[in-house]
Amino acid sequence: MNAEAAGATVWLTGLPSAGKTTIARHAAARLRSAGRRTHILDGDELRTHLTSDLGFSREDRDTNVRRVGYVAELLAAHGVTVLVPVIAPYADARAAVRARHEATGTPYVEVHVATPVDVCAARDVKGLYARQARGELSGLTGVDDPYEPPAAPDLRIPAHQQTGTESADALVALLREKGLA
Repeated sequence: MNAEAAGATVWLTGLPSAGKTTIARHAAARLRSAGRRTHILDGDELRTHLTSDLGFSREDRDTNVRRVGYVAELLAAHGVTVLVPVIAPYADARAAVRARHEATGTPYVEVHVATPVDVCAARDVKGLYARQARGELSGLTGVDDPYEPPAAPDLRIPAHQQTGTESADALVALLREKGLA
């Protein structure tokens, strides 16, 4: 497909430090080089600019996911392939985002970046696991707060078993298969 093609939301869910943003960056570069309008809605950036009023209670996390899903759907409806590396720990919040996309006829792809918690803790990109271990942080998704892995994602990526490029290749291949890249 070319740059005039329909957009899509590609939601990358997984634990902190699973590799969601790395995969999104690699995939975005591949899609852009193929002429696709692409944007990354990074969870950390959104927490700073769009949802800074929210905490990390279940209600606030659900509100965060709904807001991000709304922005992603708007961009996707205008022909942008939107990569969304956001934890989104609860299955019902992710299902609500998918339902909104389905209601508007906007393609939605769910990708589970399935990196085990011990690998994520060893990576500890932001130092969250170390802070939690020292008792400085509570409510860390997958450690002392729940993470509900998708039961049937469109793609499950074992990011701990392959490179970021290989993971992005799998994602782009799926988008091509679905006619979205």
